[in-house]
Amino acid sequence: MKVIVLGAGVVGIASAWYLRRAGHDVTVVDRQFMPGLETSFANGGQISVSHAEPWANPHAISQIFHWLGREDAPLLFRLRADTAQWRWGARFLIECLPWRTRRNIANILKLALYSRDSLKSLRAEIGITYDHQERGILHFYSEPAQFAFAQAAVRVMAEFGCERILKTPQELLAIEPALAHALPRIVGGDHAVEDESGDASAFTQGLATRCIEAGVEWRRCSTISTLVAAGGAIEGVNIRDAGGATQTLTANAYVVALGSYSAGILRPLGMSPLVYPVKGYSLTIPVADGDTAPQVSLTDDEHKLVFSRLGQRLRVAGTAELNGYDKTLNPVRCTAILKRVADLFPRAGDFAAAMQWCGLRPATPSNLPYVGATRYRNLYMNTGHGTLGWTLACGSGRLLADVISGHAPDVDPAPYRFNG
Repeated sequence: MKVIVLGAGVVGIASAWYLRRAGHDVTVVDRQFMPGLETSFANGGQISVSHAEPWANPHAISQIFHWLGREDAPLLFRLRADTAQWRWGARFLIECLPWRTRRNIANILKLALYSRDSLKSLRAEIGITYDHQERGILHFYSEPAQFAFAQAAVRVMAEFGCERILKTPQELLAIEPALAHALPRIVGGDHAVEDESGDASAFTQGLATRCIEAGVEWRRCSTISTLVAAGGAIEGVNIRDAGGATQTLTANAYVVALGSYSAGILRPLGMSPLVYPVKGYSLTIPVADGDTAPQVSLTDDEHKLVFSRLGQRLRVAGTAELNGYDKTLNPVRCTAILKRVADLFPRAGDFAAAMQWCGLRPATPSNLPYVGATRYRNLYMNTGHGTLGWTLACGSGRLLADVISGHAPDVDPAPYRFNG
């Protein structure tokens, strides 16, 4: 059948790849001139199954109150006269209940483990390169209370198939010598040995090239206006090209993979998925010979930062700011990230040349993405992946392709379906 995929981030391109491999005639529509130029462009670079504990957990509320009034807080709510933000925030509080957190961890892990395996198979199949490393992810802590909370999460994740091996500070240092300067402040950590890292934008663009070679049509610089619905189905999608000309594209099936902008395109159809933009920041620091930047991917859980080595670059990303669709770089938050990097790794690279970036993560309150069918019989969603878009991309793309193709998926799609 003919399928139109709306969105060319890492999730949209992965969807297109698996749909094409299943034999469908696929067209990708995106407003940018290249794939992977928005939220996928400069993210943290981690394939982090070990990050399956959602931000909405029993300890989150006390942390949010602790951070109130701090412009550099790892999690910053900017309250707005925005019904969508208040709906999202109310549901976030509900998802902090212990039993809901446990259920969400289980469902995130199922998809994340499947996705990581799918990425490995894809990499072996087509030989794609994207500065990837398979050295695992080290989580480290400098506060005993936070380390204690983390150990509880480690035990829960182990029940559902994700092993994070607890490590002493000296054991962490043996795995990543660049932690030497920070060692006196580290109380412990853990090692997710099977996790990976790599450049999500390079992966997205490389896979998009493979998609085009396989026959996927690429409609670039095309702004998506509306989906046209009638009789319980979608009849077409209205787009506008760079010259202002409008056109209606038609297909047998339509996939919404527009990240934070998914809710806006679906709202006129009477659908209100709880996908809200959560602004994240990153710095990309050039690394030269003699610099002591980490090689192993790291997670500084207390500051909500991740570190990934991408060739001769160190990518540092994280924090979360709920401020609508504002994409302004906040210098206070960028400075706070750079200060933390310099504090931990004073000779990591050329800090003065660091590239600052921010992007809008499409977050749901539970951290579970929406993947699969909707109440319109030929409309599908693949969005809401939050901080785990790169981690979940291949798994959710493959799952979606199975659902659309009528195949029995390897992962139960029920927990990820939008029921509204």
